[in-house]
Amino acid sequence: MDTIVAVATSPGRSALGVIRLSGPQSLKILRALLHDELFTPEPRRVFLKQITRESGEPLETSLVTYFEAPHSFTGEDMIEVSCHGSPVILRRILDLTQSLGARLAEPGEFTLRACKNGKMNLSQAEAIRDLINARTEAAAVQAARQLNGELATALQPAKEILIRIIVRLESALEFVEDDLPQVQKEQIENDLNAVLRIVDGLALTFATGRALREGVKVTIVGRPNVGKSSLFNKLVGLDRAIVTEIAGTTRDSISENISLRGIPISLIDTAGIRVANERIEAIGVERTHQAMADSDLIVVVVDGSTKLSAEDLEIVNQATRAKHVVAINKCDLAIEHGVEEQLGQSLKVSLSALTGEGLEELTAAILSPFGIVDSETVGLLITDSRHHDLLSRTQHSLHESIQLLRESASEEIVLVGLHSALQFLGEITGETTTEDILTEIFSTFCIGK
Repeated sequence: MDTIVAVATSPGRSALGVIRLSGPQSLKILRALLHDELFTPEPRRVFLKQITRESGEPLETSLVTYFEAPHSFTGEDMIEVSCHGSPVILRRILDLTQSLGARLAEPGEFTLRACKNGKMNLSQAEAIRDLINARTEAAAVQAARQLNGELATALQPAKEILIRIIVRLESALEFVEDDLPQVQKEQIENDLNAVLRIVDGLALTFATGRALREGVKVTIVGRPNVGKSSLFNKLVGLDRAIVTEIAGTTRDSISENISLRGIPISLIDTAGIRVANERIEAIGVERTHQAMADSDLIVVVVDGSTKLSAEDLEIVNQATRAKHVVAINKCDLAIEHGVEEQLGQSLKVSLSALTGEGLEELTAAILSPFGIVDSETVGLLITDSRHHDLLSRTQHSLHESIQLLRESASEEIVLVGLHSALQFLGEITGETTTEDILTEIFSTFCIGK
């Protein structure tokens, strides 16, 4: 195994920068950097040392720490060098380590080595990436739960039951000439249904988990002058969009990233939808329709203080093709009689973009289609599409095996689906994952992690 090196801190200038080495030559390379062949650091202790150039001239005074295998992040000998965060200094130290036999690490290679050396399972390794990329506190909490091994723990009972069933059927195949008694078949089916309940329960959390990890794109639409930009500003918490009494003030889409109850939201304010009389406004309306098509959820704003127009109803009708909420604005004024009835079965919220009344109800309505009530009180969620795909495959294999069992198919045919289900669950935590898949997963990591 060769020795790898990378900068572990973010690119750019900073007060501190950290360089990591991992591999069998790490300590030897450190001694060469210090021009001190007798340096024998006590593991996990920090030493203040002088890094020197090839000529022996001082380059940088740094804090160095030695982590002895297997008691390190990667399970190998590791060195961490903490120095000033000048890109020039970091680049020079990298060059020196490479001249001494280290090579630059690939993205995620430190974590990949940790995974291969049994320091963590694959789902925990992926949680490190999610923790780094978390955009809200709730997303960070979910990543931390997975990093602590909660997903592997949740899957373990399902794996154990599957293994017991497989052993039972394999034994029957080897040593029993007659078919399995009906009572044993019923017990196996009950056990398989118990596995399904575990898998189903986790798979059902994916809609919420994906929204928490990736965020939700929400587009505010409506005809001109119904209060779209005022609502946008209220949700964002600042005067981001220009608001006037002139219809058609907003000519182009404006977006801001916000957080609603811990869920990352990409909020888009759009040009009012109407028959445009000039080219610039027509382009804005066209972009509004494009934003609607690209959204996860549409908020249709109508003016509740006046009668709904044909344009209002047409916009609501267009929105019904996707997840949507109708915001009946200006509830601080008298609401026109019959407005809610005209809006049909659409989810409706009365609010005032002027006073803020009804914003909590709107927030709940925006999040409810994604199964989110309060992201801070939910349990473990499936946030990764790879995990969800493997859970879906597991469900399919289990359903097939149960059906074959009911049809009195031979044990070896039933076992095909059970072995597949066990393999899919193993791929989530890395026990049965191929090298190609591992390479693809870790290519999405930071260099130095």
